[in-house]
Amino acid sequence: MPESIRVALDSGSVTALVYAAGAASRIDTTLILAHGAGASQSSDFMVAFAEGLARRGAHTVTFNFPYMEQGRRLPDRAETLEACFRAVVTAVRGRDDLAAGRLVIGGKSLGGRMASHVAAAGLADLAGLVFLGYPLHPPGKPEQLRARHLARISQPMLFVQGSRDAFGTPGELAPILEPLGRAARVHIVEDGDHSFAVPKRSPLSQSDVLGRAQDEIARWLRDPR
Repeated sequence: MPESIRVALDSGSVTALVYAAGAASRIDTTLILAHGAGASQSSDFMVAFAEGLARRGAHTVTFNFPYMEQGRRLPDRAETLEACFRAVVTAVRGRDDLAAGRLVIGGKSLGGRMASHVAAAGLADLAGLVFLGYPLHPPGKPEQLRARHLARISQPMLFVQGSRDAFGTPGELAPILEPLGRAARVHIVEDGDHSFAVPKRSPLSQSDVLGRAQDEIARWLRDPR
């Protein structure tokens, strides 16, 4: 079971969960993952990735944004989400067991986008970012790109993107990431949608699909350069 901690904000607090790394294949990294817009850190998706990456050797921390903690449906304003993310980073860095190694941040969809905003604004001693379905644009609105700030991120980035993602396919990401060179890598989830769900005709089971994505993230965390 993960350890539950409280993270203080300027107004109130949120819950974070610490999934301790397995001892067998320890990676010298703590990964902070934020949830997407519609489901909390307790969603099957978030738990699967937190548990899977902890088993693969990375301390993994998830947390709720304030609106989710309070049971509201609409996400907070971006500045509130970003401030919450920074507070979680501070809490993680305040723990000896989590602060000893490298720090990587990211998340699913909205959570990953907020991680990218925090990194673009400047975050000291950040080793990299992991995006689980980066929301490049709203579905059906490819002209509304959410990518200009990515060029201001100096750390390595790993994008795990479904080939059928309505929020942005790997093909749509490619011309945006190309100028970033080796700093940005993409792992394509074949036939995956925004949450990496694959159709029944897929030769792989859903658990295999998620496992392969987690394997790739673990490999990248060992050497994100």
